[in-house]
Amino acid sequence: MRVLTVLALSVAFAFPQGAAVPRAAGCDPAGNVQFICGLVGPEDLVLVPGSNWVIASGDAAPGAMTLVNVQDKTTTALYPSANLKQRLDAKTYDSCPGPIDPEEKDKFRAHGLFLRSGRNSLHTLYVVHHGNRESIEVFELDARSKAPALTWIGCAVAPDPVGLNSVVALPEGGFAATNFQPRGAARGRANMQAGEKNGELWEWHPGAGWKIVPGSEASGANGIEISKDGKWFYMAGWGSQTFIRFSRGQTPVKRDEIPVGFRLDNLRWAPDGSLLGAGQEIPATGGFAMATSHVIKIEPNTLKVQELIRYPYNDAFNFSTVAIQIGREIWVGSVRGDRIARFPAP
Repeated sequence: MRVLTVLALSVAFAFPQGAAVPRAAGCDPAGNVQFICGLVGPEDLVLVPGSNWVIASGDAAPGAMTLVNVQDKTTTALYPSANLKQRLDAKTYDSCPGPIDPEEKDKFRAHGLFLRSGRNSLHTLYVVHHGNRESIEVFELDARSKAPALTWIGCAVAPDPVGLNSVVALPEGGFAATNFQPRGAARGRANMQAGEKNGELWEWHPGAGWKIVPGSEASGANGIEISKDGKWFYMAGWGSQTFIRFSRGQTPVKRDEIPVGFRLDNLRWAPDGSLLGAGQEIPATGGFAMATSHVIKIEPNTLKVQELIRYPYNDAFNFSTVAIQIGREIWVGSVRGDRIARFPAP
Protein backbone atom coordinates (compact mmCIF):
# COMPACT_ATOMS: atom_id res chain seq x y z
CA MET A 1 0.00 0.00 0.00
CA ARG A 2 1.21 3.49 -0.80
CA VAL A 3 2.11 5.54 2.25
CA LEU A 4 1.21 9.23 2.20
CA THR A 5 4.08 11.28 3.64
CA VAL A 6 3.97 15.07 3.71
CA LEU A 7 7.05 17.20 4.34
CA ALA A 8 7.21 19.39 7.43
CA LEU A 9 6.58 23.11 7.16
CA SER A 10 8.09 24.45 10.40
CA VAL A 11 8.41 23.66 14.09
CA ALA A 12 5.21 23.32 16.10
CA PHE A 13 4.04 24.80 19.36
CA ALA A 14 4.37 23.20 22.79
CA PHE A 15 1.69 21.03 24.36
CA PRO A 16 0.88 21.77 27.99
CA GLN A 17 -1.74 19.21 29.09
CA GLY A 18 -5.19 20.78 29.43
CA ALA A 19 -4.02 24.24 28.41
CA ALA A 20 -5.76 26.52 25.95
CA VAL A 21 -5.12 25.73 22.31
CA PRO A 22 -2.48 28.04 20.76
CA ARG A 23 -3.33 30.38 17.92
CA ALA A 24 -3.06 28.37 14.70
CA ALA A 25 -1.66 29.16 11.28
CA GLY A 26 -3.85 30.07 8.29
CA CYS A 27 -6.29 27.56 6.89
CA ASP A 28 -4.80 27.33 3.39
CA PRO A 29 -3.96 23.85 2.06
CA ALA A 30 -0.48 22.47 2.71
CA GLY A 31 0.33 20.59 -0.49
CA ASN A 32 -2.39 17.97 -0.98
CA VAL A 33 -3.57 18.24 2.63
CA GLN A 34 -6.64 20.44 3.19
CA PHE A 35 -8.03 21.72 6.46
CA ILE A 36 -11.31 22.48 8.20
CA CYS A 37 -10.68 25.21 10.77
CA GLY A 38 -12.59 26.95 13.52
CA LEU A 39 -12.64 24.09 16.05
CA VAL A 40 -11.17 23.72 19.54
CA GLY A 41 -8.93 20.70 20.09
CA PRO A 42 -10.90 18.19 17.95
CA GLU A 43 -9.47 15.13 19.72
CA ASP A 44 -12.15 12.73 18.46
CA LEU A 45 -14.48 12.50 15.44
CA VAL A 46 -17.62 10.48 14.69
CA LEU A 47 -19.73 10.36 11.53
CA VAL A 48 -23.50 10.69 11.97
CA PRO A 49 -24.90 7.74 9.96
CA GLY A 50 -27.05 8.53 6.94
CA SER A 51 -26.18 12.22 7.07
CA ASN A 52 -23.69 14.83 5.92
CA TRP A 53 -22.44 15.57 9.42
CA VAL A 54 -19.38 14.76 11.51
CA ILE A 55 -19.23 15.53 15.23
CA ALA A 56 -15.90 16.76 16.64
CA SER A 57 -15.11 16.79 20.35
CA GLY A 58 -13.34 19.69 22.05
CA ASP A 59 -10.66 18.46 24.44
CA ALA A 60 -9.17 21.88 25.24
CA ALA A 61 -10.45 25.06 26.84
CA PRO A 62 -13.04 26.26 26.08
CA GLY A 63 -14.20 22.73 25.31
CA ALA A 64 -17.11 22.27 22.95
CA MET A 65 -18.63 19.83 20.50
CA THR A 66 -18.91 20.98 16.91
CA LEU A 67 -20.87 19.85 13.86
CA VAL A 68 -18.90 19.72 10.60
CA ASN A 69 -20.75 19.64 7.30
CA VAL A 70 -19.17 17.00 5.05
CA GLN A 71 -20.30 18.74 1.86
CA ASP A 72 -19.43 22.41 2.34
CA LYS A 73 -16.95 21.93 5.26
CA THR A 74 -18.66 24.54 7.44
CA THR A 75 -18.79 24.21 11.24
CA THR A 76 -21.69 24.76 13.65
CA ALA A 77 -21.66 24.73 17.45
CA LEU A 78 -23.44 21.67 18.86
CA TYR A 79 -22.72 21.93 22.60
CA PRO A 80 -22.82 24.02 24.74
CA SER A 81 -26.04 25.41 23.29
CA ALA A 82 -28.76 27.68 24.66
CA ASN A 83 -31.28 25.43 22.89
CA LEU A 84 -30.15 22.20 24.59
CA LYS A 85 -33.06 20.14 25.87
CA GLN A 86 -32.79 18.01 29.01
CA ARG A 87 -34.79 14.85 29.70
CA LEU A 88 -33.20 12.60 32.32
CA ASP A 89 -33.77 8.89 31.71
CA ALA A 90 -33.95 8.14 35.43
CA LYS A 91 -34.61 4.44 34.90
CA THR A 92 -31.40 3.85 32.93
CA TYR A 93 -29.20 6.46 34.64
CA ASP A 94 -30.60 6.23 38.17
CA SER A 95 -27.25 7.17 39.77
CA CYS A 96 -26.77 10.33 37.67
CA PRO A 97 -26.82 13.40 39.96
CA GLY A 98 -28.25 15.67 37.26
CA PRO A 99 -27.29 17.65 34.15
CA ILE A 100 -23.84 19.06 33.43
CA ASP A 101 -23.13 22.11 35.58
CA PRO A 102 -23.78 25.16 33.35
CA GLU A 103 -21.17 27.09 35.39
CA GLU A 104 -18.33 24.84 34.19
CA LYS A 105 -17.61 27.18 31.28
CA ASP A 106 -13.91 26.75 30.34
CA LYS A 107 -13.60 23.73 32.66
CA PHE A 108 -15.87 21.76 30.32
CA ARG A 109 -14.01 19.47 27.93
CA ALA A 110 -15.47 16.86 25.59
CA HIS A 111 -12.89 14.10 25.03
CA GLY A 112 -13.79 10.72 23.50
CA LEU A 113 -17.02 10.24 21.53
CA PHE A 114 -19.14 7.29 20.46
CA LEU A 115 -22.37 7.30 18.47
CA ARG A 116 -24.76 4.37 18.79
CA SER A 117 -26.87 4.25 15.64
CA GLY A 118 -30.63 4.22 16.21
CA ARG A 119 -33.82 4.05 14.18
CA ASN A 120 -35.43 6.92 12.32
CA SER A 121 -32.27 9.06 12.64
CA LEU A 122 -32.51 9.12 16.44
CA HIS A 123 -29.09 8.14 17.80
CA THR A 124 -27.34 8.01 21.17
CA LEU A 125 -24.16 10.02 21.68
CA TYR A 126 -21.77 9.07 24.51
CA VAL A 127 -19.24 11.71 25.54
CA VAL A 128 -16.21 11.45 27.81
CA HIS A 129 -16.56 14.60 29.92
CA HIS A 130 -13.96 16.38 32.04
CA GLY A 131 -15.06 19.27 34.21
CA ASN A 132 -16.67 19.60 37.62
CA ARG A 133 -17.18 15.86 37.41
CA GLU A 134 -15.41 13.04 35.54
CA SER A 135 -18.17 11.27 33.67
CA ILE A 136 -19.75 9.77 30.61
CA GLU A 137 -22.51 12.13 29.49
CA VAL A 138 -25.26 10.69 27.31
CA PHE A 139 -27.30 12.59 24.73
CA GLU A 140 -30.04 11.76 22.27
CA LEU A 141 -29.00 13.02 18.85
CA ASP A 142 -31.90 13.91 16.57
CA ALA A 143 -30.61 13.94 12.98
CA ARG A 144 -34.02 14.25 11.33
CA SER A 145 -33.86 18.02 10.99
CA LYS A 146 -31.59 20.15 8.79
CA ALA A 147 -28.96 20.30 11.55
CA PRO A 148 -28.76 17.61 14.26
CA ALA A 149 -29.81 18.63 17.77
CA LEU A 150 -28.98 17.22 21.20
CA THR A 151 -31.10 16.30 24.21
CA TRP A 152 -29.19 15.42 27.37
CA ILE A 153 -30.61 12.20 28.86
CA GLY A 154 -28.19 11.02 31.54
CA CYS A 155 -24.72 10.37 32.87
CA ALA A 156 -22.49 7.93 34.72
CA VAL A 157 -19.93 9.48 37.06
CA ALA A 158 -16.57 7.66 37.02
CA PRO A 159 -15.34 6.11 40.26
CA ASP A 160 -12.30 7.73 41.86
CA PRO A 161 -9.54 7.95 40.72
CA VAL A 162 -10.41 6.82 37.17
CA GLY A 163 -9.34 9.27 34.46
CA LEU A 164 -11.54 8.60 31.43
CA ASN A 165 -10.39 8.76 27.81
CA SER A 166 -12.49 6.84 25.27
CA VAL A 167 -15.93 5.22 25.27
CA VAL A 168 -17.76 2.57 23.22
CA ALA A 169 -21.37 1.37 23.44
CA LEU A 170 -21.97 -2.31 24.20
CA PRO A 171 -24.32 -4.39 22.02
CA GLU A 172 -26.56 -5.40 24.92
CA GLY A 173 -26.71 -1.89 26.44
CA GLY A 174 -24.40 0.14 28.60
CA PHE A 175 -20.90 1.11 27.54
CA ALA A 176 -17.19 0.60 28.20
CA ALA A 177 -14.64 3.34 28.85
CA THR A 178 -10.86 3.39 29.24
CA ASN A 179 -9.00 4.56 32.34
CA PHE A 180 -6.08 6.27 30.62
CA GLN A 181 -4.41 8.02 33.54
CA PRO A 182 -5.81 7.83 37.08
CA ARG A 183 -6.42 11.28 38.51
CA GLY A 184 -3.84 12.44 41.03
CA ALA A 185 -1.27 9.74 40.24
CA ALA A 186 2.27 10.90 41.10
CA ARG A 187 4.55 10.81 38.05
CA GLY A 188 1.71 9.11 36.22
CA ARG A 189 2.53 10.43 32.75
CA ALA A 190 6.25 9.63 32.95
CA ASN A 191 5.69 6.09 34.22
CA MET A 192 3.02 5.48 31.59
CA GLN A 193 5.30 6.69 28.79
CA ALA A 194 7.89 4.25 30.09
CA GLY A 195 5.41 1.41 29.52
CA GLU A 196 4.15 0.87 33.06
CA LYS A 197 0.62 -0.57 33.25
CA ASN A 198 -1.44 2.07 34.95
CA GLY A 199 -5.05 1.62 33.82
CA GLU A 200 -7.62 -0.67 32.29
CA LEU A 201 -11.06 -0.86 30.66
CA TRP A 202 -14.25 -0.46 32.67
CA GLU A 203 -17.80 -1.49 31.74
CA TRP A 204 -20.91 0.30 32.93
CA HIS A 205 -24.38 -1.28 32.95
CA PRO A 206 -27.74 0.13 34.10
CA GLY A 207 -28.46 -0.95 37.66
CA ALA A 208 -25.02 -2.54 38.08
CA GLY A 209 -22.71 0.43 37.60
CA TRP A 210 -18.99 0.17 36.92
CA LYS A 211 -16.71 -2.87 36.90
CA ILE A 212 -13.19 -3.58 35.59
CA VAL A 213 -13.00 -5.75 32.47
CA PRO A 214 -10.77 -8.78 33.19
CA GLY A 215 -7.54 -8.93 31.19
CA SER A 216 -7.71 -5.28 30.10
CA GLU A 217 -4.78 -3.87 32.09
CA ALA A 218 -2.62 -1.62 29.93
CA SER A 219 -0.13 1.20 29.79
CA GLY A 220 -2.14 4.26 28.85
CA ALA A 221 -5.42 2.53 27.91
CA ASN A 222 -6.65 4.86 25.18
CA GLY A 223 -8.93 4.35 22.15
CA ILE A 224 -11.47 1.53 22.35
CA GLU A 225 -13.66 -0.32 19.83
CA ILE A 226 -15.68 -3.53 20.00
CA SER A 227 -16.64 -6.25 17.50
CA LYS A 228 -20.22 -6.29 16.25
CA ASP A 229 -20.95 -9.49 18.16
CA GLY A 230 -19.55 -8.00 21.36
CA LYS A 231 -17.00 -10.79 21.85
CA TRP A 232 -13.79 -8.81 21.24
CA PHE A 233 -12.41 -5.50 22.43
CA TYR A 234 -9.77 -3.59 20.47
CA MET A 235 -7.75 -1.09 22.48
CA ALA A 236 -4.88 1.34 21.94
CA GLY A 237 -1.98 1.15 24.38
CA TRP A 238 -0.64 4.72 24.27
CA GLY A 239 2.11 4.19 26.82
CA SER A 240 3.28 0.84 25.45
CA GLN A 241 2.88 1.92 21.78
CA THR A 242 0.82 -1.19 21.07
CA PHE A 243 -2.49 -2.38 19.64
CA ILE A 244 -4.33 -4.77 21.97
CA ARG A 245 -7.04 -7.30 21.15
CA PHE A 246 -8.71 -9.22 23.97
CA SER A 247 -11.78 -11.40 24.35
CA ARG A 248 -14.92 -10.43 26.22
CA GLY A 249 -16.93 -12.92 28.25
CA GLN A 250 -14.38 -15.73 27.90
CA THR A 251 -12.44 -17.45 30.70
CA PRO A 252 -9.50 -17.39 30.49
CA VAL A 253 -9.22 -14.13 28.56
CA LYS A 254 -7.56 -14.41 25.16
CA ARG A 255 -5.26 -11.46 24.51
CA ASP A 256 -2.89 -10.39 21.74
CA GLU A 257 -0.71 -7.28 21.80
CA ILE A 258 1.41 -6.03 18.91
CA PRO A 259 3.82 -3.07 18.66
CA VAL A 260 2.97 -0.27 16.22
CA GLY A 261 6.02 1.99 16.65
CA PHE A 262 4.20 5.11 17.89
CA ARG A 263 1.79 6.18 20.62
CA LEU A 264 -1.52 4.81 19.41
CA ASP A 265 -4.46 7.04 20.33
CA ASN A 266 -8.01 6.57 18.99
CA LEU A 267 -9.41 3.65 16.97
CA ARG A 268 -12.25 3.86 14.47
CA TRP A 269 -13.88 1.32 12.15
CA ALA A 270 -13.25 1.84 8.44
CA PRO A 271 -15.86 1.07 5.73
CA ASP A 272 -13.96 -2.08 4.66
CA GLY A 273 -14.12 -3.66 8.13
CA SER A 274 -10.60 -2.75 9.18
CA LEU A 275 -9.68 -0.42 12.02
CA LEU A 276 -8.06 2.98 11.53
CA GLY A 277 -5.63 3.93 14.26
CA ALA A 278 -4.13 7.40 14.70
CA GLY A 279 -1.39 8.53 17.02
CA GLN A 280 1.92 10.27 17.51
CA GLU A 281 5.60 9.46 17.21
CA ILE A 282 7.23 11.66 19.86
CA PRO A 283 11.00 12.19 19.47
CA ALA A 284 13.37 12.28 22.44
CA THR A 285 14.45 15.78 21.42
CA GLY A 286 11.64 18.29 21.07
CA GLY A 287 8.99 16.19 22.76
CA PHE A 288 5.29 16.65 22.00
CA ALA A 289 5.99 19.82 20.04
CA MET A 290 7.90 17.84 17.39
CA ALA A 291 5.60 14.83 17.06
CA THR A 292 5.04 13.08 13.73
CA SER A 293 1.40 12.15 13.04
CA HIS A 294 0.63 8.56 12.04
CA VAL A 295 -2.43 6.76 10.68
CA ILE A 296 -2.47 2.99 10.22
CA LYS A 297 -4.94 0.35 9.06
CA ILE A 298 -5.29 -2.76 11.25
CA GLU A 299 -6.94 -5.99 10.11
CA PRO A 300 -8.71 -7.13 13.32
CA ASN A 301 -8.55 -10.88 12.60
CA THR A 302 -4.98 -11.25 11.35
CA LEU A 303 -3.54 -8.18 13.16
CA LYS A 304 -1.82 -7.15 9.93
CA VAL A 305 -0.83 -3.47 10.05
CA GLN A 306 -0.47 -1.15 7.05
CA GLU A 307 0.76 2.42 7.34
CA LEU A 308 -1.44 4.96 5.54
CA ILE A 309 -0.15 8.36 6.62
CA ARG A 310 3.11 9.64 8.08
CA TYR A 311 2.96 13.43 8.51
CA PRO A 312 5.94 15.24 10.09
CA TYR A 313 5.30 18.04 12.57
CA ASN A 314 4.50 21.50 11.25
CA ASP A 315 2.79 24.68 12.39
CA ALA A 316 -0.41 23.96 10.43
CA PHE A 317 -1.24 20.51 11.80
CA ASN A 318 0.41 18.02 14.14
CA PHE A 319 -0.20 15.48 16.92
CA SER A 320 -2.91 13.36 15.29
CA THR A 321 -5.35 11.69 17.68
CA VAL A 322 -8.11 10.20 15.48
CA ALA A 323 -8.74 9.20 11.86
CA ILE A 324 -12.01 8.45 10.05
CA GLN A 325 -12.65 7.75 6.39
CA ILE A 326 -15.04 10.13 4.59
CA GLY A 327 -15.43 9.03 0.97
CA ARG A 328 -12.03 9.29 -0.70
CA GLU A 329 -10.50 11.24 2.16
CA ILE A 330 -9.13 10.43 5.58
CA TRP A 331 -10.07 13.08 8.14
CA VAL A 332 -7.59 13.40 10.99
CA GLY A 333 -8.27 15.23 14.25
CA SER A 334 -5.81 16.62 16.78
CA VAL A 335 -6.07 17.70 20.39
CA ARG A 336 -3.49 20.41 19.71
CA GLY A 337 -5.07 22.86 17.32
CA ASP A 338 -8.12 24.42 15.73
CA ARG A 339 -8.58 22.09 12.77
CA ILE A 340 -9.20 18.77 11.07
CA ALA A 341 -6.76 17.71 8.36
CA ARG A 342 -8.16 16.12 5.21
CA PHE A 343 -5.74 13.70 3.54
CA PRO A 344 -6.41 11.95 0.22
CA ALA A 345 -7.00 8.30 1.03
CA PRO A 346 -3.96 6.25 -0.10
